[in-house]
Amino acid sequence: MKSWQLKKSGSENLHLIESPTPQPGAGQILVRTKAVSLNYRDKLVIEDKYPLPISYPLVPGSDLAGEVVAVGSGVSRLKAGDQVISLFRPKWLHGVPSPEAMSENLGGPLPGVLAEYVLLSEQGALAYPDYLTPAEASTLPVAAITAWVALFKDGNLKPGDTVLLQGSGGVSLFALQLAVAHGARVFITSRSSGKIARLKQLGAAEVIDTSANAAWDEVVLGLTHGRGADHVLDVIGGDAVPMSIQAAAWGGHIALIGIMDRPTTTFSILAAMAKTVRLQGVSVGSRDDMEKLLAFVEKHQLSPIIDAKYSFNALPDAVDHLDRGPFGKLVVEIN
Repeated sequence: MKSWQLKKSGSENLHLIESPTPQPGAGQILVRTKAVSLNYRDKLVIEDKYPLPISYPLVPGSDLAGEVVAVGSGVSRLKAGDQVISLFRPKWLHGVPSPEAMSENLGGPLPGVLAEYVLLSEQGALAYPDYLTPAEASTLPVAAITAWVALFKDGNLKPGDTVLLQGSGGVSLFALQLAVAHGARVFITSRSSGKIARLKQLGAAEVIDTSANAAWDEVVLGLTHGRGADHVLDVIGGDAVPMSIQAAAWGGHIALIGIMDRPTTTFSILAAMAKTVRLQGVSVGSRDDMEKLLAFVEKHQLSPIIDAKYSFNALPDAVDHLDRGPFGKLVVEIN
């Protein structure tokens, strides 16, 4: 079989290699990969900027959709022919994850899924709704579950709540779709004039053009008559965090999700205390969370936003596109 291997850091060190097709052991399934979606995390892994140590060589990628072609002894939840997605943290089944479950991630340190065939644990895969294509289903394991956990599990989102999102990456667009489907009012920032109309078409009540309004926190306060947003999903990090606090409503909820700016920041503790805001870190979700997300997605027949699809051989081009910042998700299809 063919797989992509990262021999050391740097996209120039991605190589397509041939290796024997693995066979499932006890409690494992063998999946023929149909589609893999890319995440900002993959860029960090390839550039050796990921906060956990990476051992080389590594097969990158974490978000797979494919077909079970063989199962090992003791497997009862899945069978050959099932269409499944991978779970980013296969040992995180429910509740609060253990340190071990938090550290064992597909695509680093665990082997990833950018291969024609992939071994997964039986617990590390779930069947997905029939109406989704493999490309669409592959976008769910990291971006969609992160948005779901931030809004519903941690945020207890209610119809009529106000949600503030940042940019048009995978997590933000999934959050937009989920929140709109649940009856929330969504504000979203963008610095691209070409994306503003598309965001409105997806249901955003207001799109804040940050190229013209750098102080987007003040714009949010103006749009809400000084009240602020009930929920803020901060995917930028760095200097955006204190602005997220200012933009939040009193008693509001701020999900800390991304580090696109940088992983550290300085903010006024007094400002957070005065507003009694809740800042909560989000790092994907459990198997139980994914089951709830899949049920919501199927109920509302949501279709993930895919910016572009690439062939398996064109992975380096997809990584270049990831670096430029897509509108939604990028998917590598494997025939």
